[in-house]
Amino acid sequence: MARVTVEDCILQVPNRFELVLLAAQRGRAISAGASLTVERDNDKNPVVALREIADCTVDLDSLRLGVVSGLQKRVEVDEPEEDDMAQRLTVAEEWIGTAAEGSNKDRVEAEDADYDDSEGADAV
Repeated sequence: MARVTVEDCILQVPNRFELVLLAAQRGRAISAGASLTVERDNDKNPVVALREIADCTVDLDSLRLGVVSGLQKRVEVDEPEEDDMAQRLTVAEEWIGTAAEGSNKDRVEAEDADYDDSEGADAV
């Protein structure tokens, strides 16, 4: 088996720095237990990763996404779907309506009590 060189991989990934990042990402995936797409031939994981890149047996776009997601510090959170938002809005409106009714009821009772007190003062 001929040794894999950077020149073999440059045809697939023209930027040498990107090639190093992609090969390192693939090497970590192999170390984590990912299945190989080429024969190992007693090669170490970085060499196997470079051979896979040179032979176009791995998806480079998925490797790029893996590199980017591995370097991100902020994790994106999925937003709730519109159905969930509509349900939450309905619950919130019901809660606000109930709270407003309760405060109006207290206010009306207080006004009635004030009215009763004022009638009593006039009667004396």
